[in-house]
Amino acid sequence: MARSATPWLPELPKLNLKAPVRATSLSEWALLPLRLFLGVTFTFASLQKLANPNFFNAASPASIQNQLKGAAQFSPIHALLHPMLPYAGTIGMVIAYAELAIGLGALLGLYSRIAALGGAVLSFSLFLTVSFHASPYYTGADIVFFFAWLPFIVAGSGSQLSLDGYLARYARAKKGIAASDLVAIPFAQVQLVCGKFKQNTCSALSGAACRSDVCPVLLGSQAPIATAVDLDMVKRRQVVLGGVTAAAVATTAVILGSTTAGLGKLIGGAKSPSAGNNLGGATGATGATGSGTLVGSAAKVPVGHAATVQLPGSGDPGIVIHVKEGEWLCYDTVCPHLGCTVGWTPGSAVLVCPCHGSMFDVASGGVIGGPASHGLRSLTVKDVGGNLYIQ
Repeated sequence: MARSATPWLPELPKLNLKAPVRATSLSEWALLPLRLFLGVTFTFASLQKLANPNFFNAASPASIQNQLKGAAQFSPIHALLHPMLPYAGTIGMVIAYAELAIGLGALLGLYSRIAALGGAVLSFSLFLTVSFHASPYYTGADIVFFFAWLPFIVAGSGSQLSLDGYLARYARAKKGIAASDLVAIPFAQVQLVCGKFKQNTCSALSGAACRSDVCPVLLGSQAPIATAVDLDMVKRRQVVLGGVTAAAVATTAVILGSTTAGLGKLIGGAKSPSAGNNLGGATGATGATGSGTLVGSAAKVPVGHAATVQLPGSGDPGIVIHVKEGEWLCYDTVCPHLGCTVGWTPGSAVLVCPCHGSMFDVASGGVIGGPASHGLRSLTVKDVGGNLYIQ
């Protein structure tokens, strides 16, 4: 045998890019904090929506109706969103209860792969409709949640603090079959206790090299074998138990969601910044100079106050602010982040989005804080003979 040109250099192990045997079950403890976080977050997000009557009130700036209108303007799938606008309330209810089902599924470890798939689909949908324009992209939470769900689609919830794992162990115990829990140990320890291993070869593999990816012990072929009938009965029992448990959890979730929504209506929703009077919409009339569209009477907006208005052309909600005598400001109040309607409190130097806290400078409309990527659209407003005209 030819000697190595560099005998002093030790032989390096081969690069192995394959996943270890049963890799989906080896990291369940490491994934447990992430599963609990996702479960708590989605459950809380659902109950927060159900508890806030403003979320379903089309007149509220923070409503699902206004959010969907904004998303229909900025989303890359806006063509799909426009037909959904008449059903915004129903869509909001579906989202809230879907989040509750996904959150409880992850939190309890029940049908966790289905819950994770639902979470990934919902997160990616919100990414396309809400946070697609977040810059840099990693500042938007939805894309992060999408990737956070993927490990649980592959691995499930595991056997720890999981109803899926508990029901599987219960079904096996009823048939007198040993639990299928996995314990991770170094492969060198397997070789020490394995009677088939000798001088880096495996007698069970006809003297082939001992390798973890083909080890019959790790693959389970050397484990005690139950009859196919027994295993089939165990699976059927697990499905039945899982179905009954899921039905009980679903009933509890509906009661919890309905009770939360009822208490929210009883107590009242969160208050949003107010813009004062409503001037209505554009009348189509033009000013003396023909340079604007009549939207209402200037007398309705005293100095230091504001009024809401439907903007000409786009039909978007807007705000007219009477800064001082003879000085007016006007902005399109659709928040560029998610589409909620921005509000203003008299005397404040900022306009605030009630959904996620984006703040905009009253003097310029520029964004000064929050997740919004850019400022509000500014329009020109003039007082002509006591009437307000917007260009």
